Amino acid sequence: MMNREKMAWMVSVLLIALLAFHLPGSMAQRESDYGFVRRLVDIHRQIANNYVEDIDDQRLEQGALEGMFGQLDPFSMYVPPARQQEFDRMLDGSFEGVGIQLNQDEKTKEIEVITPIEGSPAFKAGVYAGDIILKVNNESIAGMSILDVTKRIKGKVNTPVTLRVRHTTGDEADLTMNREEIIVGTVKGFKRKADNDWDWYVAQDPKIGYIRITQFTPDTAERVSEALSGKGGWKGMLADGMKGLIIDLRFDPGGRLDQAVKLVDLFVEKGVIVSTKGRNRPENIITATEAGTLPYFPMIVLVNEHSASASEIVAGSLMDNQRALVIGERTYGKGSVQELINLDGNQGELKLTVAYYYLPSGRLVHRKKDATDWGVQPQIAVPMDEATEKKVMQELDQHERFLPPVPKRGATQPTTGTTTQPASSDTQLQRAVETMIGLIVMQTAKTTGGPTAPPDRAPSRTANQVPAAPDTMNPTSKPAPTTKPAAPTARPATTRPTAAPAPLNK
Repeated sequence: MMNREKMAWMVSVLLIALLAFHLPGSMAQRESDYGFVRRLVDIHRQIANNYVEDIDDQRLEQGALEGMFGQLDPFSMYVPPARQQEFDRMLDGSFEGVGIQLNQDEKTKEIEVITPIEGSPAFKAGVYAGDIILKVNNESIAGMSILDVTKRIKGKVNTPVTLRVRHTTGDEADLTMNREEIIVGTVKGFKRKADNDWDWYVAQDPKIGYIRITQFTPDTAERVSEALSGKGGWKGMLADGMKGLIIDLRFDPGGRLDQAVKLVDLFVEKGVIVSTKGRNRPENIITATEAGTLPYFPMIVLVNEHSASASEIVAGSLMDNQRALVIGERTYGKGSVQELINLDGNQGELKLTVAYYYLPSGRLVHRKKDATDWGVQPQIAVPMDEATEKKVMQELDQHERFLPPVPKRGATQPTTGTTTQPASSDTQLQRAVETMIGLIVMQTAKTTGGPTAPPDRAPSRTANQVPAAPDTMNPTSKPAPTTKPAAPTARPATTRPTAAPAPLNK
């Protein structure tokens, strides 16, 4: 009986925390809150004492919480103490393990390495895409499920694990590595070169840069800046003669709002980036700063219905500020700001929606109940059916895999060809490349003061790909006003991703 009473009061404390956040702090209101809690405790007591069957107290507690959050949006939730560490790692795009993505063959049941993660223990130990895992710590995993195998590979940070793998060459090797906290890279190029460095160009003549962002984590803006301006031995695309840039935000569920703001600020020197406003949150207008703004070059942003949250801020803000052309499909419509609120007594934390964000044009991106208009509407719509979308996802996955070294055969082969081509099934990327060539031609003509001939080696087009003729460019959203009042540049609360990283990263 004492345990049930204790459980009821624990639920009550949590509900008080929720109510305290939403409701004014007057004496009358507090009395109403306590009355609600007393009623809840009494209901729990009556159920515990009189219900026809035994009741699991934890199920009652969970049911009470789910009942409250069921009245809110799907992005608000309670995170119990046992899941806090895992949840926080997910938000920052990190996890504990050796850094490999796995798949199990349906027929043979073999566990195959999709790819190691760059810089991970598995990568450093010599694990390659296509390797088959045979043993973990000298124990055979034949016949095991992928979940059982990942449990054996996972473990505490700084503890060793040995994997016996069979390379695609047929050779077997025992590879020992220490488990670490893995940071998943979210800023990627077009594909891996033979030396497994990124090829940052989707076309070589003219040089069209390509950056794909899979999630907005704490270092996203910095990584994009490095790809463009250089770091270490890499001089950056700007110094390498890049003429235009395509940023691919398709399938990006979002992430940190501050990183979306910093990314836009790289390309926009003045004006509004985004604003946030909530019932109990004052309007916060975030403006661009001139310092650190990159030089002008044509830009295109690719989006689809899976682009959400921070990715919608980037696409919508660059479009409203007339800095980039947006191509693809209407975005998801997740335009809300979540805050993490720690509960007293280490009782977990709340992930609670506290505001909506608005684009420079004043457009609310968030898709409310029964809404007919939401998200970011591309200026050039390029629809893609589900089957084609699946092929594109597979091609994107193939492009980022680390492959085993290619055996030398005679003369050394170059790591890249003279021209890089988009995947033939990716009609959205193909349209972006074709449109970018037109933008580059017009930009060159504008700067030279005369007409310019198109490049000699424009990317080829297959029969199912439609050229981006001028009469197909029908903007569906108005450009942002150019006279916005100055506003404080205080950063809003961090948005959180609406989708977890791939569960098979180990």
